[in-house]
Amino acid sequence: MPMVYIGADHAGFEAKELLKEFFSQKEIKVEDCGALVLDQEDDYPDIAHEVAVKIQKDSESLGILLCGSGGGVAVAANKHNGIRAIQAWDKESAQLARKDDNANIVAIGARLIDKETIEEIADTFVSTAFSNEDRYKRRLEKVHNLENL
Repeated sequence: MPMVYIGADHAGFEAKELLKEFFSQKEIKVEDCGALVLDQEDDYPDIAHEVAVKIQKDSESLGILLCGSGGGVAVAANKHNGIRAIQAWDKESAQLARKDDNANIVAIGARLIDKETIEEIADTFVSTAFSNEDRYKRRLEKVHNLENL
């Protein structure tokens, strides 16, 4: 099982803490990249940056980012080379993010999704492997080449 880096701003803080306990019970290694305390004034780009940098350094790892909508952390994480952050709202979208798109970060909207579904998304994301099918590899190569425009 890959290392999982997790981060959340104030809107996702409670869900992040629940996921840490959830993964601990499943004996999955998780590193908390912040916020380490609930702070209504924190900024999601700072948290997304911390998780993205960890994944850049450890390409076999995965990340989970939480904010109010999931959109902000996805946009911020995707500013980093080699990061493929995708929002997921249910188990199926999390599975497809990994299987088809080889996403390395899942972004979750903690204000929009119930806690049980957040656990399902996170669990599915970290337990699903990239399919490695030629058509998906070809598409990802095209995405990679877009970075060079």
